Amino acid sequence: MCHLCNVFALFSKAGDMGKNNTDPLLSIQDLNTWFFSRKGTAKAVNGVSFDLAAGQVLGVVGESGCGKSVTAQSVMQLVPDPPGKIVSGKILYRGKDLVPMTREQMRHIRGNKISMIFQEPMTSLNPVYTIGDQISEMFTLHKGCNKRQAMAAAADMLQKVQIPAPHKRVHDYPHQLSGGMRQRAMIAMALSCDPEILIADEPTTALDVTVQAQILDLMLALKEEYNTAIQMITHDLGVIAEMADQVVVMYAGRVVEAAPTKNLFSSPLHPYTKGLMASIPVLGERTKGQAKGLTEIPGMIPSLYDLPKGCRFVNRCPHAFDRCKTQEPELSRADAGHDVRCWLHSQGEVTP
Repeated sequence: MCHLCNVFALFSKAGDMGKNNTDPLLSIQDLNTWFFSRKGTAKAVNGVSFDLAAGQVLGVVGESGCGKSVTAQSVMQLVPDPPGKIVSGKILYRGKDLVPMTREQMRHIRGNKISMIFQEPMTSLNPVYTIGDQISEMFTLHKGCNKRQAMAAAADMLQKVQIPAPHKRVHDYPHQLSGGMRQRAMIAMALSCDPEILIADEPTTALDVTVQAQILDLMLALKEEYNTAIQMITHDLGVIAEMADQVVVMYAGRVVEAAPTKNLFSSPLHPYTKGLMASIPVLGERTKGQAKGLTEIPGMIPSLYDLPKGCRFVNRCPHAFDRCKTQEPELSRADAGHDVRCWLHSQGEVTP
């Protein structure tokens, strides 16, 4: 079934994929990553917390500019400084905080223990080096292989990600590969050192639907083979329904809802999450004999330089009341394993 079609038929499969691990490999605790400029301070990531366990797929969703990618860049220590800076919080990998680590210390973790797949492989791969050179570098840097061993290992990785004629393709340059093959090469590079954590930042956005499905199936197969934990960053709820065990919904730098995939799709609580669900096109759905149009969330995401005093979603929320305009709610437990940042579900509040 195509993951872009009726996602509500898919979330039941996603919930059964996970391994019920209790000890997180990665624990992000009250992370604040801000950007400083003459215009002011943009709180791109503001008090974000979540855990990722071995073998788990965690989906991080939200509109562009909500802080998804900056959170991932913070984990990898790739936030450009200046203007960006991790102001406070902890990023614990196996109990060790990555935030105060030096570049040399992070070099042994980045690409080795924690790897990342970027959204656009054409801008992530170096155009003047062959695919084999770029993948083999992982083996020479982290595994101590010589050049011949590293190139052979690179060809093996291309075979694992189902690139045909891998021993020939290692000598190709990025522009000689299709978009899907470049993304497979990026996955091969990311998985070269058997990382425990794979961060995938919009890995299928630039690909056509058929290739998207192939890439997602490949990632799930490799996850099962290596028990890799995956943090999947996307705005595509269809991908989340197919892939994720747990979902974190972000809005304007905050986590506004977090729940197991089944719970989130069957009972979304935050008005923003409900708006995202309502905006999903459903194949064949009709209203009064006419094809149903797309439902949009009215308004715009607030500027990170000028956030509302109360709830950050207040100017777009159809249920906002006076308290929402003056006080921002905390992320609180609404149900078993289901957290939400909304006054409608905090301290007994109900829709007025």
